Amino acid sequence: MSQLIHEVMTERPVTVAPQVSLSEAARKMRDADIGDVLVVDDGMLRGILTDRDLVVRAMAEDKDPATTDVETVCSGEPVTVGPDDGIDRAVALMREHALRRLPVTEDGKLVGIVSIGDLALDKDPSSALADISAAEANT
Repeated sequence: MSQLIHEVMTERPVTVAPQVSLSEAARKMRDADIGDVLVVDDGMLRGILTDRDLVVRAMAEDKDPATTDVETVCSGEPVTVGPDDGIDRAVALMREHALRRLPVTEDGKLVGIVSIGDLALDKDPSSALADISAAEANT
């Protein structure tokens, strides 16, 4: 069983620039079959945009997805972990902040992302969450 974040994280998460439109960000999520994109400016993590942000902060507020930029609705200053942090720290942060994913940063620069599914696969590969996380996407 892995003990450090860098052993279970996704190393090349999907990113967008702050000025990208919500429509473009949504297409990236769709094409990669993911529920979030990380907002990065010059290698530095600036925020995270989730599918829930698109619904609650954009659609429900009648924002035009073609003209509204990601920076307007993304969650700024996301909770992060470092690549050498233990996975128990990630689990504790996810519980404390009710999060499903954590960007992984080193000196403020984005180096990866770890999800609740990644941790489930590592900590309890026979769990229902691990099975769901390992399943192929519905298309």
